[in-house]
Amino acid sequence: MARFISSVSAMLACVAVVAAARGEETMDRPFTVSSPTLTEGQPIPPRFTADGSDLSPELRIANPPSGTASFALIMDDPDAPGGTWVHWVMWNLPPTTESIAEGSLPDGAIEGRNSWGRRRYNGPSPPSGTHRYFFKLYALDNTLDLPTHTDKTGLEHAMQGHVLAEAVLMGTYRR
Repeated sequence: MARFISSVSAMLACVAVVAAARGEETMDRPFTVSSPTLTEGQPIPPRFTADGSDLSPELRIANPPSGTASFALIMDDPDAPGGTWVHWVMWNLPPTTESIAEGSLPDGAIEGRNSWGRRRYNGPSPPSGTHRYFFKLYALDNTLDLPTHTDKTGLEHAMQGHVLAEAVLMGTYRR
């Protein structure tokens, strides 16, 4: 049994080396979205909400898969009383993007319509209770030619068949 486990471990190590040599994502380097000001599963600081400055938080992108031609981002609240509420929609972030600065967009990125019908970030503003807010980052194998009035549904439709990987950061907010 020990020889079998040793053989499997050696084989997996070889697969990881080959994948790394090809520039492919390996299990020890997952595609991620993170933030220096948001902690996974923790409350979102008020300055990033409608109760504060309503600024988009800084987001950091790490280890996109090879072949990434652009990124798309959707921030939404699945806990809204009337169904999922969309706070931010963005696409065509350049594949070289490593961070999205607080309150700004990378050059070339396009914002679509959120649930307020606005082309911008609108922070959390739950009517009651604690809500979860998901920043979903998609690595795409192409760029998207979409009108600026595109919403989450239109973006998701356009991304079908082009998503190489998805990374998620979730924060909560309660008024």
